[in-house]
Formats: sequence, structure tokens, C-alpha cells
Amino acid sequence: MSVRTHPRRDPAESGGVEIQLPWWAIALPALAFAALLLLILNPADAHAASGAPAATGLLEHIQALISRMTP
Repeated sequence: MSVRTHPRRDPAESGGVEIQLPWWAIALPALAFAALLLLILNPADAHAASGAPAATGLLEHIQALISRMTP
């Protein structure tokens, strides 16, 4: 018995490259990013943190850079 094969599509005809990722390939990096962002925004949970919160210093630095750029 012969096995029926699927016709191959020419990539030039489809108009683009189709890439399929599993759901966790997007969810896990997004979850890790959110967890790290929460740690930066709430330094009380990080026991090794001392002094001013890192997010405050970062935001002040960004604000100073933006104020230098605007006339």
C-alpha cells in the first residue's frame, strides 16, 4: 500500500515565514519579567536591599536625562 503524502507548499507562495511557538515560550518569559519587575518596584521583599529603592534612583536618572534632552 502506498502512503498518501501531503503536497508541499512553496515558501515563496505563502508570502511569509510561519513560526509556531508553544504557549509556554511566551508565558514563561512574561512571568519572569513580571516577577522581576515586582521585586524592583517593591524592594521591601528583597531582604538584602538597603537604602533608597533602586526604582526611585532609576526613575530620577531617567527624568534627569529627559529634562536635558528637552529645550
